[in-house]
Amino acid sequence: MKYEIATAEKSTVKITMTFDAEEWAAANDKAYRENRHKYAVNGFRKGKAPKHILELYYGKGLFYEDALNILLGENYDGILDKEQEKYDFVGNATFEIGEGCDLEKGNIVLIANVPVKPDVQISAYTGIKIPRFDYTVTDADVDREIDAARERIASDVEVKDRPAALKDTVTIDFVGTIDGKEFEGGTAEGYDLRLGAGQFIPGFEDGVVGMNIGETRDIGVTFPEDYQAEELKGKPAVFKVTLHKIMGKDIPAFDDEFAKKMGSDDAEAYKAKVRERLERNAKNRSRNETENSIIEEISKNATAEIPDAMIEREEEMSMQRLEYNLMQQGIKLDDYLQYVRSTREEYKKSFADDARKAVLSQLIVEKIIALEKIGAGEEEVEAKIAEQASSVGKEPEEYKKTMDPRQRQYIESDIKVTKLFEFLMANNEMITEANA
Repeated sequence: MKYEIATAEKSTVKITMTFDAEEWAAANDKAYRENRHKYAVNGFRKGKAPKHILELYYGKGLFYEDALNILLGENYDGILDKEQEKYDFVGNATFEIGEGCDLEKGNIVLIANVPVKPDVQISAYTGIKIPRFDYTVTDADVDREIDAARERIASDVEVKDRPAALKDTVTIDFVGTIDGKEFEGGTAEGYDLRLGAGQFIPGFEDGVVGMNIGETRDIGVTFPEDYQAEELKGKPAVFKVTLHKIMGKDIPAFDDEFAKKMGSDDAEAYKAKVRERLERNAKNRSRNETENSIIEEISKNATAEIPDAMIEREEEMSMQRLEYNLMQQGIKLDDYLQYVRSTREEYKKSFADDARKAVLSQLIVEKIIALEKIGAGEEEVEAKIAEQASSVGKEPEEYKKTMDPRQRQYIESDIKVTKLFEFLMANNEMITEANA
């Protein structure tokens, strides 16, 4: 077998493989041995008929397709292995018969069109004005976080001495009418509704606020123009609502007792812990949004001929993340797709634009790292490993024994990317965007 490889359009390489008559005959013989059990001929037990008899009975080209697959299977991967230092293959090839191929004469020419990682052209990545994001934590942010924690551990308590308020859960009956006539789905008895949760159309929950136990009230609302039921879109309606029960929250006071329940020694220690966590989150958010801003600005000056295989792989990863997030909520992906009236392939395509941006961003990062010769030194990698080991209470050497080989590669990549953004922030005009 001989082959030639050449770059082609749309970030692909064209591999032309040529096989002689002897190789073609050997592939046909192997195809016969592997597939003869599928065929029967009168006078022979199934799978025992000689090759020339099967070809007379079923046609001379009976094993051609299998033989072509054998030639590819025995040679194609080896070619990729030989060429992987020159080309970064990123997807499956498409195959075709090459010019001059003659299966009858045994002149075999096969062509593989293989997508490869494209080179990205960047006209500028320094000296650019780029927004920088700085998020800060205020006392009000800390107080809100503490209040939310207090609400999370609050116990339900029945309320009888006040009207319904936002965040209460009320038990109600309601009958909805349009032009004085009841409509399908507009009636319920003993319905539990958390006020302020946005379960009902705008205006309904606000109308229940202030009602007392045993009270009946008419609440006028208008269905949104984008409401799912076509016959109700934009229609004014009246709901006759009767309130039967109010369940409020017994929210604990913010004191030392509460702090101990949350794992701190006292209230001040808990508040400090909350502030520390919020500040860490704010720092991470600032960094992430600034880094995204940098890449977004550089992308405006970058072009790349991205093969479909790279876009499709990123789309599939987005689908996997969606499936995982739904699973965390107890929802199956198939059920969700049925609810939104979409197929897996249709929904995957909704990620196309974001997938293209993500691939271009990664190409930009890799290209600048290469241009600036940014590396990860052995001491830096060892320091990072020691840091990770310490976080799980192990000695570095002990921790290394448990590491996956890919983990070290990830650490090296992380160090390079961190250095890259430090370089880009130092060599561009970073304009601070103040954020709360």
